[in-house]
Amino acid sequence: MDDYPLLNLFWTMMWFFIWVMWLFLLVRIVMDIFSSDDLSGWGKAGWTILVIVLPYLGVLIYLIARGGSMNQRQASRAQQQEQALQDYIRKTAGGSSEPSVAEQLEKFADLKQRGAISDDEYEKAKAKVLA
Repeated sequence: MDDYPLLNLFWTMMWFFIWVMWLFLLVRIVMDIFSSDDLSGWGKAGWTILVIVLPYLGVLIYLIARGGSMNQRQASRAQQQEQALQDYIRKTAGGSSEPSVAEQLEKFADLKQRGAISDDEYEKAKAKVLA
């Protein structure tokens, strides 16, 4: 351990963490390229080739050109996924085949108004639904 001073260890660790951060950024940019709705197929291919062939320069150029809207696109996708999840939950939770009390009362009131059932039958049906 004498031939590798402590300062060199810190420099090595710093460069390693910078490399990990760059790698994370590269993966995030490639994911953003492929999930972007406003890029055509040729645009996606061009950005991907630039990021792969000239990785450091390509990432820097992408961040300058499209980095400001990366977070907006990700937030929009998250909001769409959340909305789809909420719609699914509402659909499955409220999807019972039995009508609600209000719907049943409305149906009986309509039948009474049309004369299909008498007042006595309406009151019995209403009492049964409310019980």
